[in-house]
Amino acid sequence: MMLNGERRYFLGVQKSARGVSWEHRLDARGENLALGMAQSHGMPEIVARVLAGRGVPQDEAARFLAPSIRDLLPDPSTLTDMEEAAQRIAGAVLAGEKVAIFGDYDVDGAVSSAILKRFLSHYGVTADIYIPDRLFEGYGPNPEAMRELVRRGATLIVTVDCGTNSAPSIAAAKELGADVVVLDHHQVGGPLPEAAAVVNPNREDDLSGQGHLCAAGVVFLALVQTTRILRKKLAATSPPDLLMMLDLVALATICDVVPLVGVNRAFVAKGLVAARQLRTPGLSALARVSRIGEPLNCHHLGFLLGPRINAGGRIGNAALGSLLLATLEPSEAEAIADTLDRLNRERQDMEAAMLAEARAEADAELMNGSGPAIMVTASETWHPGIVGLIASRLKDHARRPAFAIAFDQNGTGTGSGRSITGFDLGRLVREAVSEGLLVKGGGHAMAAGITVERGKLGALRAFFEENAAGVVASLREAESLKIDAALSADGATLDLLETLEAAGPYGSGHPAPVLALPRHRLVDAKLVGNGHVRADLRSHSGAKLQAIAFRAAETELGNFLFAHRGATVHIAGNLAVNHWNGSRSVQFRITDAAADA
Repeated sequence: MMLNGERRYFLGVQKSARGVSWEHRLDARGENLALGMAQSHGMPEIVARVLAGRGVPQDEAARFLAPSIRDLLPDPSTLTDMEEAAQRIAGAVLAGEKVAIFGDYDVDGAVSSAILKRFLSHYGVTADIYIPDRLFEGYGPNPEAMRELVRRGATLIVTVDCGTNSAPSIAAAKELGADVVVLDHHQVGGPLPEAAAVVNPNREDDLSGQGHLCAAGVVFLALVQTTRILRKKLAATSPPDLLMMLDLVALATICDVVPLVGVNRAFVAKGLVAARQLRTPGLSALARVSRIGEPLNCHHLGFLLGPRINAGGRIGNAALGSLLLATLEPSEAEAIADTLDRLNRERQDMEAAMLAEARAEADAELMNGSGPAIMVTASETWHPGIVGLIASRLKDHARRPAFAIAFDQNGTGTGSGRSITGFDLGRLVREAVSEGLLVKGGGHAMAAGITVERGKLGALRAFFEENAAGVVASLREAESLKIDAALSADGATLDLLETLEAAGPYGSGHPAPVLALPRHRLVDAKLVGNGHVRADLRSHSGAKLQAIAFRAAETELGNFLFAHRGATVHIAGNLAVNHWNGSRSVQFRITDAAADA
C-alpha cells in the first residue's frame, strides 16, 4: 500500500522470511470505509476491515454476509445459446434419446459430468460418461472418440468443461448425425464449433457477466433452465432437487480456483451446508478415506477430496472421479473411493520424488545469483500427469513462474507451467508457439500447458529469459503480503474465528484474512507430519497459541522458524479451527514470519 508515493510497511517489515514486504491492505480511504461499515451495520470492526479490503461496497455489506442462491443466481437465459442448449437437452429427455457426456479429467469435469448424468437419470435417460485419457488423448474431445460415441448410439453428445475449442471433433460427430451441446467456461482460442449450442460465459458475444463460473456452475444453470422447460412438458413428474447437488458444485468451484464472487459465493456457502450432510455417497466415501472427522469445509474440499478425485486422471482411470460422484450406490462409492485413495498415495510418492529432483535443479540455478526469470525443470523419468503439481510447488519455492516438463523416450516433452500474479504466462506460451519453439501450447495468465521437443529446450529457455526477465524482476521486487489487521494470542478466540467466517467463504478472488501477531515469543518449533512445522507462540501477556506452517520444512519460512526458537518475532497467517478428540480450539496457520527489528 502506497502513502504519498511511499509504501506503508506493516510493523516495518520490508523483507520477511519469505523475502517479501508486509503492507497494510487498507489505505486511508479503506480505513474510513471500514469504520463507516462497522458503524452503519453494527458489525465487528475486523469484519468490516475484511470486507472493505476486498472491495465490498458499504451498501452491499449486509447482503454479502448472507449469500443466497435466490438473490445471486443469474437468469440462465442471459447466457448466449442457453435457451438452445436447454431445449435440446429437454428434447432428449422427452424423446428418450441416448445421451453421451464428454467431460474433462479434473474435478470440475468430473462434477459437471456427474450432475448432468444424475439429472438425466432422474428422468430415465441413459447417459454414458466419457473421460479422455490425459496421456494418450489429451484435453478435450478428439474426433475418433466422438465418432465412437455416435457408433454406440448417442444422438446427443454434451461436452462439459471442454469443447469450446474443439471444432473439428464436434464436426466429426455432426457428420455422423449426432447433435452436440457445449457447456464450458474456458477462454475461446479460435472459431466456435458448429454445435447445436455453445454455452460459455467467456464467449466474446456473451454479455451475461458470468465469466467467473466454473464448468459445473454453467452446467447447473443449464439444468435450471432445462428444468423450467420440463416442468411445463412433464407436469406429472417431479424434477430433481437441484439444490441437493450444490455440494458437488461447491467442490468444483473450490477445486477449479475460480473467483468466489457473485453466485459462486452462494454455490460454496450453500454447497458446504449440503456437503456436511454427506448425502452424496461419493463425498461421504471420500470423507471416510480422507479420515476427516469434522464438518467439511473449503480446505477439506480443496486439499483432501479434490486431489483424490484428480488422482484418477493423473495416474489411473480418468473416469473414476465422475463415476464416484455420479453413483447413488454407497457400496460402489466406497469401492471407487478406496481405489482413488490408493492412487492418491501413489501420486504423493511420485510427486515427492519428482519435487526433490526439481528443487535440486532449481536450487542449483538459484545459487548462481538471482537465477532465471522463469524456472524450467525437466526429466526423462517424470510422470507427465504430475508435472502441473511440480510446477506449482516450484513457483512457490522460487517465487517466479515455473515449468516442469516430462520427456518421453522419443524426446517429446509434456510440460505444465504456473505463474505469479501479474505475469501472463499463457500469452508468453502462445508467442513461443508462434516462434516455432513449441509443438503446441496454450493456457491463461496463471497456468499453461506445452509440448516441446528436447532439442529446442535451450532455445525456449533463452526466449523466456529475453521476454520475461524485466517484468518478473519488477514483480518479485514489488511482491508483498497484504495484512488485514494485527492480533494478539489473547484475542485469537473461537468467537473471533466465527465472526471472521461470517465474511467467508474464502478462496480465489476473496482471500482469507491475513492477520499479524506482533512481537510474539517463538517458544518452540518442531517438524511434524509430512514436512509441516509446528510452532508454539506466546504473547507479551503470556497467552499461548499453537500454530502450524504447512509444508514449510526445508523452505525459507521453515528455516527461519527453526533458527529463531526462543526469539521474539512477528508472525503472519490465518486463523483456523482445530478439531481434536471432539473438542475445538483455535489454530494459527503461519504463512510468513519476520524478525522483530
